Amino acid sequence: MQLNAEDYAAIWLTLKLASVTTVLLMLLCTPLAWWLAHTRSRWAGPIGAVVALPLVLPPTVIGFYLLVTMGPNGPIGQLTRALGLGQLPFTFAGLVIGSLIYSMPFTVQPLQRAFEALGARPMEAAASLGARPLDRFLTVAVPLARPGFITAAVLTFAHTVGEFGVVLMLGGNIAGETRVVSVQIYDHVEAMEYSHAHWLAAGMVVFSFLILLTLNWLQPKK
Repeated sequence: MQLNAEDYAAIWLTLKLASVTTVLLMLLCTPLAWWLAHTRSRWAGPIGAVVALPLVLPPTVIGFYLLVTMGPNGPIGQLTRALGLGQLPFTFAGLVIGSLIYSMPFTVQPLQRAFEALGARPMEAAASLGARPLDRFLTVAVPLARPGFITAAVLTFAHTVGEFGVVLMLGGNIAGETRVVSVQIYDHVEAMEYSHAHWLAAGMVVFSFLILLTLNWLQPKK
């Protein structure tokens, strides 16, 4: 049994969602991770806890509150309507927002650990040579934290690919718009189309194995 057109559309949408989410999170979370790694603010603990909430909350809880918040009676929903942007639930843009929140800890935490492992000496040495803060970050911190950036990107992409509860709650099941691979597998199982579900599920297993193998390979050998 081969994949059908809807399967390929779900695969393409999943890869598109994961790619957009990964790029946005890497851009947004890098300064946040840097701040968490170096600040002594009393707000670091609460903010770090908020970032890590998706690790312990059921995905359906996150999806439900995002749906309420971005719905027609929610604050974000009312704002988007006032701006003429329409409603975000059950759209690709809504899926991106949900994925940003759900996958955020998989971006922030590897980056934060990488920045913490740098220590202060490389940045102090660059400062003694007259490098400005942004120059020090781009030319010293980023290259030294490269393994952390790679790990964060790979984990974020893989985690977004495997989403189910958040995307189902927030995006529903609209072919070509919000139906990602995990939802497509669910549809096949409900329709008792086990051969189609097997092909997609087996592909996810292989993909997950390759991700873990890649991360293991990228780990610095001691």
